[in-house]
Amino acid sequence: MIDLHSHILHGIDDGAKDIEMSVQMAKMAVADGTTYIACTPHIMPGIYDNNADIIRQKISELKAALDEQGVPLTLIAGADVHIGPTLIEGLGSGDIPSLHGTRYFLFEPPHHVMPPKLVEYSKKLLAAHYIPILTHPERLTWIENHYDKMVELDELGVPIQITAASITGRFGERAQYWSERMLEEGRVDIIASDAHNIRSRPPGLTKAFESIASRLGEESAAQIVFENPKLIIENKALPTKERRISTTKDNKKPKDFWRWFS
Repeated sequence: MIDLHSHILHGIDDGAKDIEMSVQMAKMAVADGTTYIACTPHIMPGIYDNNADIIRQKISELKAALDEQGVPLTLIAGADVHIGPTLIEGLGSGDIPSLHGTRYFLFEPPHHVMPPKLVEYSKKLLAAHYIPILTHPERLTWIENHYDKMVELDELGVPIQITAASITGRFGERAQYWSERMLEEGRVDIIASDAHNIRSRPPGLTKAFESIASRLGEESAAQIVFENPKLIIENKALPTKERRISTTKDNKKPKDFWRWFS
């Protein structure tokens, strides 16, 4: 399997605290069946001022540690990129790394506030020939009031990435509800672990794959977990999605759903 979103690099953001934890995370990923993992630390101006050179250096250190211990995991460079005034310029200069040097990159909007021009900004990125992959929209606190924006982004051509642990319920009923809804509507392009550590947010995609397969069938699960991530790191176009009407509607929202607005 190919995991395109992780915070496995040590001491660079809120992910692995040291290289020992990074190695443990890598071993867990391999044991779960992951063969490629993207190292995608946050780039958040003023908070996590990472860049391509810093990320490459950390990848080199981790690769050396994995090679020494015989851990068969291929590391891919990337970043979990937040909105900023120099994003397009940074991608163009290479200072902000895309996924494996492709047109694709992980694009993380603010967690608690919807940017007023998110759709327009995404159009600018696409016009500049970059493809932003919207990360974990099911966990954004504003999705309830602005689900129409998720639909608009999806239909604009922005790929959607769901967190594996959201699908299995690890992030609670709310994130699971939106994961299931977007999966059933055919809006999800890939799942990824967004792993940060070895306990509360470990790597692993198998349980989510099994959940998707049981709900939508093995072919759909394989497309999201295997085939689309492979197309992304090969810098190829993703297939046209078959969008559907979801059965996961308001009557299936968790009982405590509305408390998230308080």
